[in-house]
Amino acid sequence: MSLQGGLAVERMCFLAGVSRAGFYRYLRAQDPWQEEMAVRSEVHRIALDHYGRYGYRRITAELRRQGMHVNHKRIARLMREDNLVSRNVAQCVGDSVEQGNQSEIYLNLANRLKLTGPDQVWVADITFIRLKREFVYLAVVLDKFSRRVVGWNLGRTLTARLPLAALEMALASRTPAAGLVHHSDRGAQYAHSEYLRTLRHHGVIPSISRPGKPYDNGNCERFFRTLKEEEISTKEYRDLEELRLHIADFIERYYNQLRLHSALGYVAPAEYERTTASSDAASIPNGAQVAL
Repeated sequence: MSLQGGLAVERMCFLAGVSRAGFYRYLRAQDPWQEEMAVRSEVHRIALDHYGRYGYRRITAELRRQGMHVNHKRIARLMREDNLVSRNVAQCVGDSVEQGNQSEIYLNLANRLKLTGPDQVWVADITFIRLKREFVYLAVVLDKFSRRVVGWNLGRTLTARLPLAALEMALASRTPAAGLVHHSDRGAQYAHSEYLRTLRHHGVIPSISRPGKPYDNGNCERFFRTLKEEEISTKEYRDLEELRLHIADFIERYYNQLRLHSALGYVAPAEYERTTASSDAASIPNGAQVAL
């Protein structure tokens, strides 16, 4: 039984009329490996939901609240094996955060701007993907106007280097003008000193979600759901490198270029950018170009 990309455990239990505790007891008795992977999946979800701030004791407590009979020693082991061991926010991304940035406040600008073209607001987020023998992480940067994925990176560790590589890909491919807004959740990876330095170097303005408001970053959440439903859940991958090839094909050939997006009037992101640019150029005398 695969839990990747399917119904959430809570929903499955509700539909079947069984408790979550009963489901996990049954799974452990019938298929210990699947039970182990199910627990790992929940550990990763909780770790990401709390931006790496939760240690093994809090994650154990949350799992018990969900009906899982787990002890803290097991959760500590799983977190060590999957590189999820939590430290304080300033250290959990592999380096220290600049002292001056720890108290710096960034507003949520993403939902305050009326977008007229691409490269005005980018949104960024991280999700995890379950393979046969491990979990890996995907960081993406989307253009909020066109829903186009402009940068992405896949890796085994949840450090600042993961989203930083996605950001660098986006900056290299798009070369945006100064004043672009970059929106993310409150994850420590996005508060890392190198990440913030890269934004400042390119004249990009940071914006973060409000506390307890994950849907402030709903565009990325919807993309992750599409990716998992239409690509991840339909296949099994041998390893990280095979997954990387499939994700590259899905994003760069299919999602950006071919997949019709309902929020864009059922055109693909790349086509939406082209038609928008053509419309803007046609509306200006003598065909002059507009910097979007």
